[in-house]
Amino acid sequence: MEFLRQKRQVALFYLFILAFVLLIYHFWTIQVRDHASYSWLAAEQGCYSVALEDVPRGRILDRNLIPLTAGTREKKVIVFPMLIDNKTAVACTLAGILKVEPAQVESYFKRGACALPFNLGDEECREIELIQSKGVLALPVSTRYGGRPLASQVLGHLGKITSPSEYKTLTEGGAKPYRYNDQVGKNGLEAIYEQDLKGLYPKSAVRVFHDAAGKLTGGGPVIEENLNDKGRRDLVLCIDSLIQQIVEDIMDRMVIKGAVVVMEAGSGDILAMAGRPAYQPAHMEEYLKMGGQDRFSDHCTALYQPGSVFKVVVAAAALEEGLVTPGTMFTCTGEKESLIHCWYRPGHGSLTFAEAFAQSCNPVFARLALELGPAKLIGYARRLGMENQSITGYPVQFDSRQNLELIGAPYNLVNSSVGQGPVLATPVQVAEMINTIVSGGFYHTPRLVKELRTEGGDITRLFKPSPGQQSLSQKTVQDLQELMEMVTERGVGREAYVPEQGSAGKTGTAQLSGEDGGVNAWFAGYAPLANPRYVVAVLVEGGVSGGESAAPVFKEIIEKILSN
Repeated sequence: MEFLRQKRQVALFYLFILAFVLLIYHFWTIQVRDHASYSWLAAEQGCYSVALEDVPRGRILDRNLIPLTAGTREKKVIVFPMLIDNKTAVACTLAGILKVEPAQVESYFKRGACALPFNLGDEECREIELIQSKGVLALPVSTRYGGRPLASQVLGHLGKITSPSEYKTLTEGGAKPYRYNDQVGKNGLEAIYEQDLKGLYPKSAVRVFHDAAGKLTGGGPVIEENLNDKGRRDLVLCIDSLIQQIVEDIMDRMVIKGAVVVMEAGSGDILAMAGRPAYQPAHMEEYLKMGGQDRFSDHCTALYQPGSVFKVVVAAAALEEGLVTPGTMFTCTGEKESLIHCWYRPGHGSLTFAEAFAQSCNPVFARLALELGPAKLIGYARRLGMENQSITGYPVQFDSRQNLELIGAPYNLVNSSVGQGPVLATPVQVAEMINTIVSGGFYHTPRLVKELRTEGGDITRLFKPSPGQQSLSQKTVQDLQELMEMVTERGVGREAYVPEQGSAGKTGTAQLSGEDGGVNAWFAGYAPLANPRYVVAVLVEGGVSGGESAAPVFKEIIEKILSN
């Protein structure tokens, strides 16, 4: 019995120790880890305040630490109605300055302390100062989104918490406090890195203190505070804002619907990715009313039939397996071919494999696919990343429709050889396939995000680049580069040729099924020829052909990038 009593005492002792440790940890989280957040919430209970930042949130920056959200800092009217003596007169005066109806200004007064949604010029600021009311101020307010942010479909957008389940998910997902009127990430990087980007409180605010009964203390002076929010993180991307701007400007003129991906040759870092149609996150309500989920989807990571761009995979497999050399002879009889018709109805006649690649001759690639067999073709497609949807720092949801095993299903191999049938790929995958050839046969997992850091520049999380995996031999890579040079110099991709510095690549024209039919036009390539710097994949939905619709877009993007 004595032994059992001692055993119970020891167990009780350790139970008390555990409870004490848990209590100390709880105190530590309140007093140390979350001290700033709780201090802010406590201060909020004893004052009327207006944040001078529309969304307390970390920045999304390009590789050169330039904000991509195009946020602005504009002066706005800040009102503390409880400090205004003659509200009707002040409302009329403000209405005259802002050129709105007095009733509209009075409606804002009823909301309590707030910032009015009007940007002020220098003249309006001077007129507001003449009102001489301590309840009316003109102060700069930081906005997250400006008129035209870059890469909006990748960055995503914000919105208010809309349901108890969403609130529960957010509060259970991390240590940061949330309120029902908070703006949170709804999709894209804003949603993926919500817990990192979210700020604990605004970086600056103005406030008026009151007592427990709501009575203003000390005569109600307006106090402006600048705060150091250590809770938020900045997200640094691989994107180059200058290149992203070039891509989006050109797409606005030349691509109604489609996608463009620009990679740094050799590394797989994504320098730009843009889709059309797009939207502006600062005006979400307008776009939501317009409808059409297409503009909110990331076209660069969506699946499309790649068309003849997939012939790069067939060519790589055939060269690597020793089935052909660039000089191997073939014959094309055009629309008379039994396996698959050639797009050039009269036929190309006798031609080398290099010429077949440059002219994108369908029958040649259908024969090679049959000779290779589905297992080898699938294997080389995997080597070139045509089934890897991973992007470092950007965990997009896997789309199960991409299944290379379907190439081996009955009657699929011939259509697959020209990038039709079950073959699907994303613009990012197509860009990395070309990058593998530029990189000496090494496949790199594409990378979008570089790091998370504090505002002070301390890195809290690093997303390392892929070391690269050998996929093709040097000889095959050299042959493929020469073949892609022929495409732009004297093949179907001549519209993509960049004078002086040169370019290389492959066209693609994917016929769409359905009543309307139509074509998805592709061009994927690189430039310059000597020491390539950039890989670009262009998709134009509803185009004419890869050579007519996508190649000119590639050329203009490359020329503009190289000239800057």
